[in-house]
Amino acid sequence: MTNRKNISSGTTWESTIGYSRAVRIDNHIWVAGTTATDEHGQVVGKNNAAEQTRYILQKMERVLAEAGASLKHVVRTRMFVTRMTDWEMVGLVHGEFFGEVRPAATMVEVSRLIDVDHLVEIEVDAYIAE
Repeated sequence: MTNRKNISSGTTWESTIGYSRAVRIDNHIWVAGTTATDEHGQVVGKNNAAEQTRYILQKMERVLAEAGASLKHVVRTRMFVTRMTDWEMVGLVHGEFFGEVRPAATMVEVSRLIDVDHLVEIEVDAYIAE
């Protein structure tokens, strides 16, 4: 038997498109791709991949907490960047948040994200061993 909990950030897009910010089923949590967009729909850290990454991971901390987890439970991260030349900046901020956790991580370059000012999008998977 599974217990599913959908976690919402409250944006209108979630119901329009039909997705959740995160889903927890039993001990597994999947957090949807997250960008550096604030609660007013504005892009944070325009032209600064490190600032966007930091903002995204802070958002991830909050959604994981709502799901009953923390960054220490993250087992996988996927980072999508629009400029691979930013890889080191993005990676260093990732290391600030996950240095001790060391999840499996992937970073790929994509041609574009949903807003041209987004330089980074990140998704994570977490597992809570109980």
